Amino acid sequence: MDDMLKDFVVEALELATNVEEHLLSLERNPGDLNTLNAVFRSFHTIKGGAGFMNLPAMVSACHLTENLFDALRTGEVPVTPIAIEAALQASGFVADQLTALSNGALPNSLPAMPSALEDILNSAIEGKDAVPAATTPPTGAVASDTAAAVAADGLDWNALYLAVVPAGTAIPVSTTTIAANAPVSAAVATTSAPAAPAKGGWDGVDRRSENKTAATAGIKEESIRVDAVKLDALLEVAGESVQAANQASVLLEKLAQFPVEGQAATLMAALAETLSRASRYSTELQRATLSTRMQPVGKLFQKFPRLVRELAKDLGKDVDLQIEGAETEVDRVVVDSLYDPLVHMLRNSLDHGIEDNATRIANGKSTKSVILLKAWQEASSVMIEISDDGKGMNGEQLRAKAISKGLINESAAQTLEEMLQLVFLPGFSTKEVANSVSGRGVGMDVVKTAVEKNRGAITIDSKLGIGTRFSIRLPIELSIVPTMLVRSSDAALALPMSVVQRVVELPEEFEHVGGAPVLRDQGRPLPVRSLAGSLGYELGMERVGIVIAAPQPYILSVGAVEGTADLVIKPMTAITVAGIAGTARSAEGELVLVVGLSFLLEGCRSTAKLAA
Repeated sequence: MDDMLKDFVVEALELATNVEEHLLSLERNPGDLNTLNAVFRSFHTIKGGAGFMNLPAMVSACHLTENLFDALRTGEVPVTPIAIEAALQASGFVADQLTALSNGALPNSLPAMPSALEDILNSAIEGKDAVPAATTPPTGAVASDTAAAVAADGLDWNALYLAVVPAGTAIPVSTTTIAANAPVSAAVATTSAPAAPAKGGWDGVDRRSENKTAATAGIKEESIRVDAVKLDALLEVAGESVQAANQASVLLEKLAQFPVEGQAATLMAALAETLSRASRYSTELQRATLSTRMQPVGKLFQKFPRLVRELAKDLGKDVDLQIEGAETEVDRVVVDSLYDPLVHMLRNSLDHGIEDNATRIANGKSTKSVILLKAWQEASSVMIEISDDGKGMNGEQLRAKAISKGLINESAAQTLEEMLQLVFLPGFSTKEVANSVSGRGVGMDVVKTAVEKNRGAITIDSKLGIGTRFSIRLPIELSIVPTMLVRSSDAALALPMSVVQRVVELPEEFEHVGGAPVLRDQGRPLPVRSLAGSLGYELGMERVGIVIAAPQPYILSVGAVEGTADLVIKPMTAITVAGIAGTARSAEGELVLVVGLSFLLEGCRSTAKLAA
């Protein structure tokens, strides 16, 4: 794909995504003239670029949709369900073509506009099957001539002309006509247009430079596109430079223990000052590079309102998706990898969580159910929640289903928390008959796998008759993690600081509850678990405890705490070790194993033991 086409695809895909969001908003507020105009402008802009890129099917779809919204915004046609549906189908078709291009398809290989799409757009334009809009059409609107005739050769010269004129400099459409069959150099005839530039005629370059507003110029100059691979490479180099600076600092500290005098002492002081600056600048470089990979989760969230709308329609349910915290930023890699997990979770809420209308009425609930998609920052983590006001989850039923399917034995999953976690088992489903949305025993295990791949964790809270909440905790930055450095059984380990509450001293003897050791912390008895034992290491003396902030808090016993550090984490690709999320290098250059966040939140229960 050449650079011009690539730029067009990126910009047009963003516009198409925004269009869907506008259309769903318009469905709730049919009289919103600003939204009507925004949709019109988006399709008009895409059409112009598609014309230059020789994408006739996209031009045709945009042209018809542009005609529809020109009629809607002037009040000639009311905003009806068929109009919204037609526009959604058009934006979907455009997005599909753009996605195909971004995946390497050639422009001449794209399919033509489906006749069904053309029919529904024409029906909407003609007002067929129309239901009067809920609000009075805007008054005083002037009909636009933007829907210019398309030339016999299939090119829309009006769209092509407007596409090359910067915003704010184009001759008003209502006073401009372009010959439908004119060549590219066709003259522009105006009836009441502003006077031509003093230099005479229209000069694209001069007009762009002379009439561009300062604001527009600022936006153009402050935004550039950089290949994500280049950013990742830069981040890796920045991380390694920080690591090298840290190791150099440690070596300098050790060197300072030896006596030096005279010129050597002067050079040592200069070296220390230079190294301090190098360390500071490398850290700033790393942080600045990381910031370029941060993206608001709203870019991801805005893809879901239409998905929920379509699925709810298929299931015959009335669902309102509410979004909060769309401005919360997280690493781009996390954003890219969260789409599938969130789709599975939304499907789960729609199909399993939300009751049918009759059941909701019988239980005294409104037929309109609510799903809340929420994000916020919490310390060095990003929290994402999906909650619904549905029927909730019955832990005992989940356990019985898992036993009947042979997924667990009779002694497993005794607590409610453990019962709820059964939904993440591969092959688990409460659906007796699969439908188009769920029931095949796939989905929620994919969610947990994807979350843990990004060194995150997921928990469930559910109350019968009230609803269910899924909570995902993820590191804001994937590459650098604030950690607590510990040592157990002579192994150097790191714990994510996001779950570390405080360090406590462990006694010689413990109280026991049900045969398991416990320690009272701030008045509450907490179970004590060995980090070495949980990881399968040889047990040793562990007299330091770390209070872990998990859904069920506990104390993790370790041999020693050696401080804190922001570590550059590298995933383990060659092998998989239970409980270990990745590796890093300490300032001294020692290999450090990073304990997984999910492993800690789940209580290190796999093989937990306690040193004697």
